[in-house]
Amino acid sequence: MKPLYLAVAAGLALSGLAATAAPAAAQSVLQIGLQDDPDTLDPASNWSFVGRHVLQSLCDKIVDIDDKGQIVPMLATSWEWNADSTALTLKLRNDALFHDGTKVDAAAIKYNLDRDLNHKISRRKAEISAISNVEVVDDYTVKINLKEPSVPLLAALSDRAGMIISPKAGEALGEKFTDAPVCSGPYKFVERVTQDRIVLEKFAQYYNADQYHFDQLIYRGMPDSNVRLLNLRSGQLDLIERLAATDVEAVKADSGLAVNPVVGLGYYGITFDITGEGANLDAGKKAAIREAFSLAIDREAINSVVFAGQASTGNQPFPPSSPFYDNDFPVPARDLDAAKNKMEEAGVKSVNLELLVPTDAERQQVAQLVQAMVQEIGINVSIKPTELMTLLDVARQGKFESHLVGWSGRVDPDLNITPMLACGAAGNDAHYCNKDLDAILTKARALGDTEGRKAEYSKAIAILLEDLPIVYLYHSQWIFAHNSNITGFKPAPDGIIRLVGVSRKN
Repeated sequence: MKPLYLAVAAGLALSGLAATAAPAAAQSVLQIGLQDDPDTLDPASNWSFVGRHVLQSLCDKIVDIDDKGQIVPMLATSWEWNADSTALTLKLRNDALFHDGTKVDAAAIKYNLDRDLNHKISRRKAEISAISNVEVVDDYTVKINLKEPSVPLLAALSDRAGMIISPKAGEALGEKFTDAPVCSGPYKFVERVTQDRIVLEKFAQYYNADQYHFDQLIYRGMPDSNVRLLNLRSGQLDLIERLAATDVEAVKADSGLAVNPVVGLGYYGITFDITGEGANLDAGKKAAIREAFSLAIDREAINSVVFAGQASTGNQPFPPSSPFYDNDFPVPARDLDAAKNKMEEAGVKSVNLELLVPTDAERQQVAQLVQAMVQEIGINVSIKPTELMTLLDVARQGKFESHLVGWSGRVDPDLNITPMLACGAAGNDAHYCNKDLDAILTKARALGDTEGRKAEYSKAIAILLEDLPIVYLYHSQWIFAHNSNITGFKPAPDGIIRLVGVSRKN
C-alpha cells in the first residue's frame, strides 16, 4: 500500500491563467515581470522581496555581492576593520552623484545610517543595531563605531540597510519619499502606477553608465507564475523572476527562451511558536514532537513533486552549497519508526496542529505533502491559507501555532539565524530563546576568520537541530527566464536582479 503522501503528491498540479495585455517593448526598454507589486520604494521602510529588485537599480549600496555571493565594492571602494571588529572604516568613491545632482559623500552615508537607526518608519534598525555612531572622517571616509564586535554588519550593508538615498530629498519628502524616490543608482524614478507598473529611466551621470544598456526599465507585478511565463513567451516581458520549477524543462526546450537558475542563500521551513500567545501546548512545548515531525518528512519527495528536483533539500539555516553548512549533520532520510518513538518519548499519541501557509501554489503544495506525511505518526495538521502580510503580522504577535515561511537569505551566516532566533529579536516568530545559542552567535560575530566562525556555527547548528524551533525543509533555487536575445545576465544567490552588463542582441 502506498504511503498517503504519495497519493497526495500524485494529485497536485498547477493551473494556468491567460496572459495579460501589455504594449510591445521598444529596443531600449527592458520589461521585467515580478512575482508581486512592491510595497514601498524607500530602502528604510521596504519589506517586500520584490521591492529589492527595483531598489537594486534605483539605489546604489555601500557594498554589493557578486554572482558568487562575495562582497564587492560599490559606493565604498575599500573597507577595513579594527583589531577587535568594533569599528569599520569605509573609503568611498568620489564620482557618485544622486539623481538630483548632489554628491554622494561621507555625510550622505552618515545621514542614511542615522536615518535607518532612528526614523520611525525604518525596518532596518535590527539589521544594523550594532552601530553605536557614525563618524565623518573626511569627505570620502566614514568610520562606523559599534557597540560590540559584529563582522556581519558589512554583509547587512550589501542589502537595503546599505542603500543610500539623497539627504536633500529625504529631508524634503520625509515619509513620502517612496512617492518620488531619489537615489544614486544606474536608473532614476519616473513613475509608479500601483498594481500595474514601475518605470525607471537611465541616469546619464551614473559613474558606470556605459555598463547599463537599456534606456528604460518597466517592472510589472504578476503573482501567477503561469501568467509571467505566458507574457514572456508572447514578448510582453523580456525577463521574469521565479519561473516555476515545473516549467524549467519546457522553457529549456524553447529556442526563443533561456533559463538562469541559482541556489539561494536562504531557506524554507516550518516555524513553531515556542512560547508565544498562540503556542501549541504539545508541539510548542515538547522538542520531541518537533523531532518526530521532522523525522516524518520526506524532503526528497517534496523536492521531486513540487520542485521537479530543482530545489536543494535542507535541514540547516544555510544551503549545502554554503561553506558554513555542517556536513556532520546531513539531511535526514524519512524514518517513521524513529518518528513514532519520539512521539512515545513525548508521551502523546496524537497532536492537532494549525499551520499558516501563504497562498502561493508552491507552498500550498508543500504544506499538503507535509500534512499527509506527518499524519502517519499522529500529527494532524490543519492548513490555513493566509495572505503573506497578514501571516507575518500574526506571527510577529505570536498568535499562531506554526507557519511555513521562508527567508531569502544573506551572505553572512549570522543573518540567517540571529534575526529569526536570537532572544528578543524582532523577527523571532518562534518566540524562542536559548542563551547558549546567543552566546555562540555573539562570539561568532566577533571573529574575522572563516574557519573560526565555522566552528562556532557548527555549535549553533547542533543546538538548533536539538531544539528545532524551525524545521528546515529545503533551499529553493531562484529561477530566472528571459528571451534568448538577452545576454550577460548573471543571477546572484540573493535572488536579486542585477543589470550591469546585460544587453539585447540585435
